[in-house]
Amino acid sequence: MRLSIVIPALNEADTIVATLTPLQAMRSRGAEVILVDGGSTDATTQIAAPLIDRALNSAKGRATQMNAGAAVATGDVLLFLHADSSLPVDADHIIFNALQASSRKWGRFDVSIVGRHFFLRVISWFMNQRSRLTGIATGDQGLFMPADVFEAAGRFASIPLMEDVAICAALKKIGAPICLEQKIITSGRRWEKHGLWRTILLMWRIRLAYFLGTDPAVLHRAYYGNK
Repeated sequence: MRLSIVIPALNEADTIVATLTPLQAMRSRGAEVILVDGGSTDATTQIAAPLIDRALNSAKGRATQMNAGAAVATGDVLLFLHADSSLPVDADHIIFNALQASSRKWGRFDVSIVGRHFFLRVISWFMNQRSRLTGIATGDQGLFMPADVFEAAGRFASIPLMEDVAICAALKKIGAPICLEQKIITSGRRWEKHGLWRTILLMWRIRLAYFLGTDPAVLHRAYYGNK
């Protein structure tokens, strides 16, 4: 099997090298790294160029960007990685072994949110346990699946927010996820910038509103403001 790693990015010049560096060992083993830029005004693509196999330009929006990357990927298995997150250096072996050892068709990693505040570790633990209970993962947890399973799930829905929840709901109809204990390290910058408790409450409100049928465009404005 060959792995294609799809990374949506927007103005990630300060973080993209830290994300791409752990992927180089996997590239040497045949993994493909695709960066899909959503209109950065900084040097994200130029900085990333020596560390990736392909760069694409796309309309802004994680769902749109990830679908664009998946459309050109040549790997048997797709892994969607946020631009401020770091994979284990042997993530390819971990994924292939997990898929081959299980009848399950898709999965995700545990996540560890890093930052100055100790409570981020508690938040990480609850995110991982919630995902195990519900079978729903967040994009921070590095969703992976064979390319044909991605197509069978209908790709990412063309919505501005909650695309990760939407595809997990579709994937659950195919089967339960593999919940890997190995961790993706992701940045706690948004939590720290906007306040831990304020961010937690906002995310709970948005998740509840989504399940109650609120338009994702409304949720996007609530999450990101008017940008």
